[in-house]
Amino acid sequence: QVQLVESGGGLVQAGGSLRLSCVVSGRIIGSYTLGWFSQAPGKDREFVAAVNFNDGRTNYANSVKGRFTISKDSAKGTVYLQMNALKPEDTAVYYCALNLGYALPNLASAYDYWGQGTQVTVSS
Repeated sequence: QVQLVESGGGLVQAGGSLRLSCVVSGRIIGSYTLGWFSQAPGKDREFVAAVNFNDGRTNYANSVKGRFTISKDSAKGTVYLQMNALKPEDTAVYYCALNLGYALPNLASAYDYWGQGTQVTVSS
């Protein structure tokens, strides 16, 4: 059974930085992509960034380009989301998700496994 566990959320002032981590466990055969999504209260889950664990290709939402960086450590089975220049509108629960395949999907419905989420709160 594949499991994803996020960590690193917290409270930060606008302009600050946070780094989220997601550890993947379980047996996975073939190529896969790890993505980050955010969900603010009363809103749908939104795509943030994704990275393919086999070849390192990345995909970002326009709203985070230049501020957020997704990276991976294959040896540790971990994906990171470095978030800089945070804004109050970035406040949300951030979820890590896994897609089995080669694509870098930005739709939540394309992902097969999800973590429990970690809260990020940005104060103004």
